[in-house]
Amino acid sequence: MTLETSKNIKFLKRAINYSLSFILAGIFLYIAFYNVDFGEVLKVVSQASFFWILVFLSTYLFAHYVRALRWKVILNSVKPDTSVKNLFGALMVGYGVNCVVPRLGEIARAVLIGRWEGLSRSSMFGAIIVERIIDMIFSALAVLVSLMIWNEDLRKNFPWLTTAFYILTMGMGAVILLLYLVIKFKEKFYGTIVSLVGKISQNWANKTAYIFSMLTQGFGSLKGTKNYLLTLFLSIVIILLYVTTSYIGFFTLGMDQIRPVNFAMGWVLMSISTIGVIIPTPGATGSYHTFAKSVLVLLFGFNEVVSLSYAFLTHMISYFSSILVGLFFFLTLNKQHENLLKVLKTEVDEL
Repeated sequence: MTLETSKNIKFLKRAINYSLSFILAGIFLYIAFYNVDFGEVLKVVSQASFFWILVFLSTYLFAHYVRALRWKVILNSVKPDTSVKNLFGALMVGYGVNCVVPRLGEIARAVLIGRWEGLSRSSMFGAIIVERIIDMIFSALAVLVSLMIWNEDLRKNFPWLTTAFYILTMGMGAVILLLYLVIKFKEKFYGTIVSLVGKISQNWANKTAYIFSMLTQGFGSLKGTKNYLLTLFLSIVIILLYVTTSYIGFFTLGMDQIRPVNFAMGWVLMSISTIGVIIPTPGATGSYHTFAKSVLVLLFGFNEVVSLSYAFLTHMISYFSSILVGLFFFLTLNKQHENLLKVLKTEVDEL
């Protein structure tokens, strides 16, 4: 296979993946807004409280700042003096990129922080994988808490949720076991797996070796009881801040005047709508709207217009703030790295 052919195949795969993401977004948007007057949604959104929008935005950005602090803790053994400003900036750039091209944001922030802090790209990818695994564990725990808080109605209106939780739990258990084997028996396990994959394809074997390298570097960066406990604490704070943003969202549209709202409702809404965020659509467009609307209508009894107004407004705030803040940090931090955009493009193309 020639180099040109390989590039064309890689380009075609990306084009297909990105196209599927936008198609998925379109399908979910159709499901969410089916039979709903969008003009009515805009009318409700236009009456939103500017004060509560600012509170929502501040809490949303603070949650990401705490996420940057957690990233610093994870990287503590690699580089203790990592700049929180650079970490937060790279994180927001990543979220901004995800709003346009799903999942490319993780690549972007790994490359950016690697360049800004002089760290290897593979170790940054490894640290991000560690973050994602921690997030998945806490997302599963959040769903479990929701099943206990809103047990009967949640199981009735989302019958698939219990099964999905069990599957997710088993999947996470398998991943944790695999990671334990990789780290504990690195040389033996690494050699055996790569050798087996190599019998099928040498290209796959090389990719498997690279993945193992990222995982070991990522988990190797998180060392020490203090760092483990601090990572656990910050992960709990992040979840609580995400729940708080969901709860604050009720007040932006005066939904507390329609029926009483409480923090538990914010928890359930956050944990279920997070499933929509995980689905690879640009900036969770469509998928978030569908899941948030379903919770608000089926569990909490709000009408479809108000429910979609909530989903539309909260998504717009997070979507555009991620893009604008990410763009600000990219342009600000890029002043000292004039060729960074070119380097970013080159390194992303190599993946």
